[in-house]
Amino acid sequence: MPRLSRLRAIARERPDALLVVDDALTVGRATQIAHFAIRERLVTMLGSPALTEGGGLIGYGPNVRETARRGASYVDKILRGAKPADLPVEQPTKFELAINRRTVRALGLTIPPSLLLRADRVIE
Repeated sequence: MPRLSRLRAIARERPDALLVVDDALTVGRATQIAHFAIRERLVTMLGSPALTEGGGLIGYGPNVRETARRGASYVDKILRGAKPADLPVEQPTKFELAINRRTVRALGLTIPPSLLLRADRVIE
């Protein structure tokens, strides 16, 4: 998570938007980042749909449940004797799009209906 001084720098620079990349620090501060972005009237794009719950505008990223399910499959194979080095490397194949309508309203934005229809989750 950017320190307070970094948030102040972002506010001074007045970017058009804010891209929040998933990592351990930003996930733990997602709500704080979202509130900052709303206060500064910044459009936010998050690397995780789950982070839109805390007020982020739009989240797009791998489906967490599917990723966990695939991880459990690997654990099962290893416990049954498979060598980890013999297992293929997998990448996520299922992605989700989430839009937070409360944030849309707070920023005074309009989301095209076509984008709302594509969303896997719309937070009201």
